[in-house]
Amino acid sequence: MKRTFPKVRKAVIPAAGFGTRFLPQTKAMPKEMLPVVDKPVIQYVVEEIVASGITDIVMITGWHKRPIEDHFDYPFELEKRLEEAGKEKELIEVRRIADMANFIYVRQKGPYGNATPVMCARNVIGNEPFAVLWGDEFIHAKPPRLRQMLDVYEEYGQPVISGVRIKEKSHLSRYGIADVKPVKKNVYEIKRIVEKPDSDKAPSNLATHGAYILPPEIFPIIENLKPGKGGEMWLPDAIEQLIKIERVLTCEIKNAVYYDTGNKFDYLKTVISFGLTHPDLNGKLREYLKGLKL
Repeated sequence: MKRTFPKVRKAVIPAAGFGTRFLPQTKAMPKEMLPVVDKPVIQYVVEEIVASGITDIVMITGWHKRPIEDHFDYPFELEKRLEEAGKEKELIEVRRIADMANFIYVRQKGPYGNATPVMCARNVIGNEPFAVLWGDEFIHAKPPRLRQMLDVYEEYGQPVISGVRIKEKSHLSRYGIADVKPVKKNVYEIKRIVEKPDSDKAPSNLATHGAYILPPEIFPIIENLKPGKGGEMWLPDAIEQLIKIERVLTCEIKNAVYYDTGNKFDYLKTVISFGLTHPDLNGKLREYLKGLKL
């Protein structure tokens, strides 16, 4: 008989950072709300979570992130104007955004670092496994990245981290690279994760980052973490300790295209890529780009 494990019912999106790489744009607008053609980055993340079967989403925000809450809310005045103007398509879309999931908002409290927002979700998560996805990057994959990870979790009942092969050797130093041993096909056991290694010293070309399925045991580990790089609290440091007490897996995501919108250059590449596939824009944009005398 196949074993069953506690169901992953909630996903956490840390979205409390200041977005200093995009100043002055992010002085008053959250970096997660930067548009990729006609949708903000964070909406792509939410859509991935919902397409994977999770509809309880915990947003970890801050005092400067109200636009995120507003985006996923019901805009009564806007809906009324769209209805009066007969803009049915737009009306359906703005209502769909609010109806996609059950959104729970928690204000971040505590020190800087990407482990802190995970810890802030503790009271909402309780004693359950949960997913974590960053709010300023996303992966397009079929099936969705998180769905592929959930399939691995449902088979093994152990923590799972998203894995992506890095093709350019010179890019290995940008990521946490996993030292792994095979379990089956695209599933590996993580022996250790080397953060931003020199390209010649990387243990593999499999980067593990971006999405996590974690057990509730991660909370006491974070609670007792000592500040790491820059005096901040880092999730990779907590996962390093988790590996010592529990087997942690990585799922190499099939058919994956990674979009990093956390820096200006990769953000612009993402916008152009989506513009070239947008049904209303792809032809005009393609012709425009061809006509540039670069």
